[in-house]
Amino acid sequence: MNQISPLSSARIDPVAELAANVAVPFEHASAMPTSVYTSDAFLAVEEARVFARSWVCAGRTESLDGPGAYMTTEISGEPIIVLRDARGALRAMSNVCRHRMSTLLEGRGTARVITCPYHAWTYSLDGSLRGAPAMELNGSFCKETSGLPAIRCVDWKGWIMLTLDPDLAEPSEIYAEVDDLVGYLDMASYRETFRETHRWNTNWKILAENFMESYHLPVCHAGTIGGSTRLRDMVCPEGFANFNYHHILKNDSVPLALAHPTNTALTGDERRRTWLLAIYPSLLITLTPGYFWYLSLTPDGPDHVKILYGGGLSADFLADPEAEAHLAALKTLLDEVNEEDKGCTEKVWKGMQSRFARPGALSHLERPNYEFAQWISRMVSAA
Repeated sequence: MNQISPLSSARIDPVAELAANVAVPFEHASAMPTSVYTSDAFLAVEEARVFARSWVCAGRTESLDGPGAYMTTEISGEPIIVLRDARGALRAMSNVCRHRMSTLLEGRGTARVITCPYHAWTYSLDGSLRGAPAMELNGSFCKETSGLPAIRCVDWKGWIMLTLDPDLAEPSEIYAEVDDLVGYLDMASYRETFRETHRWNTNWKILAENFMESYHLPVCHAGTIGGSTRLRDMVCPEGFANFNYHHILKNDSVPLALAHPTNTALTGDERRRTWLLAIYPSLLITLTPGYFWYLSLTPDGPDHVKILYGGGLSADFLADPEAEAHLAALKTLLDEVNEEDKGCTEKVWKGMQSRFARPGALSHLERPNYEFAQWISRMVSAA
C-alpha cells in the first residue's frame, strides 16, 4: 500500500500545485511538490495526457533483427506488439485479439504468425486476420475488418518510437534540435549490445530527474564515474521545448567515453564530450564518442517504475579487435552506476513519505529538472 505524504492529500490539486511551482523564474525555482510524485490521481492524469500523447521509446531498432522478430510493450496500459513484418519493415499493432480480447504475445521472440492463445485466431505479421476457426456460421463475422489495429511506429535515429496519438508530429520534427547538438555522433550507427528490464521502488519522475542532473555525480557515484567529472566544468544550458540536455567533458579515467584512437573525424573537446539527453517524457540517453546507454521509463504506480535499460558501442569500438573486452568493461561499469542510482532514487522516494518532506531550492546545475517540471505542467494542464 502506498504511503501518501500529507502534502498529497485529497485536499490538494497536484496539477494546480505544480502549475504554481513552475510559475517562478529559474533563479527562484524549487523542486516539484511531493504531490506530483505520490498522488494516484496525478499519475492517472500523466498516463492520459503525457504518455498517451507523446512518443515513447520501445528500444533500439537493431534489437529486432529480422522478419518475425517481435517485442511486446505497453503505453498507458495499452498492450502493444512491435515487430518486423515479412519484408523486414518495422510495425506496431495492438496486442489484443479481436475476438474475446485476450492478449496475444508476451516478452520477445520470433514468430511466423501471431496466434491467440485462447481460441487460435491467427494474424499475419502485418496485423491482418489470417484464420478464425469455427466462425463460418456467424453472419456478422467479417475477416477483412478483424485485423489488429495499427499503432504509429517510426525509426528515429535508431530508436523505436511509438505513440497512441494519431495526430502527433513526427519525432524528427518534435526533437529536431537533437541533430544540431549530437548529429556529428550519428546515433543510428551505434549498436546495442545488451538490453534488460528492471523495476525499482521509486517514482518514474524521480529517476528521470536523477538522470537530468549531474549535480549528484560526485557523491552518489563516488565509487564509479564521480571522479571523472568536476562540478565547475558542468554545463547546463537552457533546453528545448521537448527535451533538455547537458554535457560533461570527461577525463581519461573512463577510456570508453573518449573517441577511439583511430578516429580522426572528431577533434578537440568533441573527443571527450559526454551528452545527456532527456527526450520527454521518458527516454534518457547518455551518448559518448565511444558508447551509449539509455533508460526508457514506464510508470508502475506512483511508487514503482519499470525500466528498459540498454546500451552498446560506437562503430569504432565495435570494430576494435578488443571489442569483447570493451563490452565487458562497459557493462560492468554501467551496472555499477545503475546500482548506485537505484540506491539514491529509492531513498528519495522513501524520504517523500515523510511528514516533513518539502521541495527544496534548485541548484544552477538542476536547470533541466526545472524545464522538465514546466513541460510536465503544460502537458497535464492541457485539455
